[in-house]
Amino acid sequence: MTFTAAAVYTNSISQGGLLLLDRIVTAVVVMILAAAPMAAQTALPPQYVGPGSCSSSTCHGSVPPRTDARIPQDEYSIWVLQDKHAKAYGVLANQQSQRIARNLRLNDKPQQSHQCLGCHALDVPASQKARPFDFSDGVGCESCHGPASKWLGPHTARNWTHEQSVAVGMFDTKNLIRRSEKCLSCHLGNQDQEVTHEMIAAGHPDLLFELDSYTAVMPRHWKEPLDQDPYREVRAWSVGQAVQLREALTALARRAGSTQWPEYAEYDCASCHHPLVKPDESWRQQFGYDDRTAGTPPWNPQGYQAFRQLVREVDASSASQLDTELKEVAGNMNRLQQSPRAISDAATRAASAADTLATRLNGMSYSRELTIRVLHNIVADADSVSATGERSAEQATMAVDSLVLACNPPLPRADAIQAAVAGLFKQLENPSSYNARTFAAQMKAIAPLLP
Repeated sequence: MTFTAAAVYTNSISQGGLLLLDRIVTAVVVMILAAAPMAAQTALPPQYVGPGSCSSSTCHGSVPPRTDARIPQDEYSIWVLQDKHAKAYGVLANQQSQRIARNLRLNDKPQQSHQCLGCHALDVPASQKARPFDFSDGVGCESCHGPASKWLGPHTARNWTHEQSVAVGMFDTKNLIRRSEKCLSCHLGNQDQEVTHEMIAAGHPDLLFELDSYTAVMPRHWKEPLDQDPYREVRAWSVGQAVQLREALTALARRAGSTQWPEYAEYDCASCHHPLVKPDESWRQQFGYDDRTAGTPPWNPQGYQAFRQLVREVDASSASQLDTELKEVAGNMNRLQQSPRAISDAATRAASAADTLATRLNGMSYSRELTIRVLHNIVADADSVSATGERSAEQATMAVDSLVLACNPPLPRADAIQAAVAGLFKQLENPSSYNARTFAAQMKAIAPLLP
């Protein structure tokens, strides 16, 4: 679908008086907040004001981008018309969501269930709302940027800084570690909201995420910082992978320590859900089972198979420590008679190592040479990546795609490499037909194309 200025105008007309009324209320709220004494604002906890508070054409609702201001001020318009986050609540009304709710035997409709609204809308208690707003806005501005009551008015002042906004409630998405945490709170889950094996069996899609790839496909409503960092996308991929691994291990530790263990969403889905074919046609049987017993479901290490190649280049000692920690996690997970306490303890130790790496990766410099070396290493590890399963193959494919696109100037045979990467994505379209051997062969074909 193509979004144009005419489409924006038509959409505004269709909403008619409601949109006008909302903007009038918005202007009043902004004036009240701006005029309120700072001491009174400070005494109150931060509250949510709803995305309509950002929609004025003089705020972030401009249709054409402003060229006479520090920011384009069309951020709300981009979000409401092009961003899938704005449609997140709407999907709860479709047939798939209704079927999932029936299978889960939810007491409420998906549009009313907190189990769904936690990730599909801005679902906060009434006591945290500065003014009424509803769920239909989906994943709105404050879902990512934090409650705006204390900075909505002041942040328009000429000398007001980003750091001042963060100090009074804005979520710091400029910090890659914090940005990753915010995205993963839904795209992976946390203690308040998560996708379980029961939900997947009921029809909810399994969760897949990689910070740089997902950022790249978003309709961009922000300016990249002018920090002269030509490899910020590599930094985003690296930090995102470290935080994703940390959060996945934290979730594993939390789940193993709960009364709901085992949680089968922690295992590789395809270890059970795959066609049973003749032995000479089964790549799983041909690859073997390494250090686990045949028939036991393996832990899903999708967040590490490609990331480990970067860690080995950056710090061989940290890579060795993390390898050891994760081998212990996998060993405990791959036993039929598991010790949940041993799993939780091992996952906690590994999460700590990943957290240390995230901080280091966020503060280091990246280069073309490092990027190309990591690309070579991921491609050279094609057999191990592919044999670990489709989820690891997905992460490796997104990694190669991100790293190739990050190279500036472009790699000499970038078009041919991208065509080969497109072939990798093609093999991941149907999980049931995934074949490790053909995937590995396709990935190995990239090696001679790299400089």
